[in-house]
Parts: sequence; structure tokens; C-alpha cells
Amino acid sequence: MLWSDLERFGSWLDPWREFDRIERTLSRLVPRSSVEFPAVNIWVSENSAFLTTEIPGVDPRAIDISVAGTTLTLRGSRQPEDIQEGESYHRRERWHGQFTKTVNLPFNVQADMVNARFSKGILSIELPRADVEKPKKIDVKSG
Repeated sequence: MLWSDLERFGSWLDPWREFDRIERTLSRLVPRSSVEFPAVNIWVSENSAFLTTEIPGVDPRAIDISVAGTTLTLRGSRQPEDIQEGESYHRRERWHGQFTKTVNLPFNVQADMVNARFSKGILSIELPRADVEKPKKIDVKSG
């Protein structure tokens, strides 16, 4: 009886429809790219981790990279294009503003040996494994 009474009131009681409406409203207020930007690829070898990310249009001097233990943080900003007086956007999809990306690495990093390069919009970072993290080979002596 209760369920059929609820159905009479229509879709305004549908919680899933309400969640969908809230998500659409929030996505207009906070662009998804601000949360996910920049996307990164990370791979590891025995002695290092390597990170690459695409951040075209970012001034390399505006990039801040910090490492603490197993955490790498990238910060930066991309400025909007300047348009002249009397001009207006026909379409505007490129994101601009400040970004922060924090990633956890699989091991502690030797921060003073990190190497970062920026070329053609691609940031490449080599993160050497801290010496205390490197596996030690133990020689077995006979005798």
C-alpha cells in the first residue's frame, strides 16, 4: 500500500533522479578538468619511478614540483588567452587557472636527485628510489 501511494506522487520522490540532477548542477559549477588535471602516467624500474604529464600552455617557471617521502605534488597555472576589446569567444573549451595534482609513489624518493624536463608541453620527471629503499644484494660466503 505504501509503495503504490508513493508512486502516485510521481518522480519527484525518485532519489536517483535527484542525485542525477545534483550531479549535473555541480558539474556546471566545478568543471571536471579542474579535479583531474593534469592526467599523469607513472611507471617504475628497479631504481626509479618516471612520471609524464601533458600541460601545454603552462609556463615552465609556473610549475612547482615537491617530493616528501612517497608523495609527489605538482602545482602550476595556465593563463587564459588574451582577447582584444570588441572580441568575444565563439567557443571556449580549454581550461585555465591553477591546478594541483598529488600522487603516491610506490617507494620513498631521493628528493635531491629528482630530474624534471619540460619540452613541447610534456613534463617528464625521473624520481630516483632512495638508497635506503633499494634492495640490497647479500653475498653468501661459503666456508
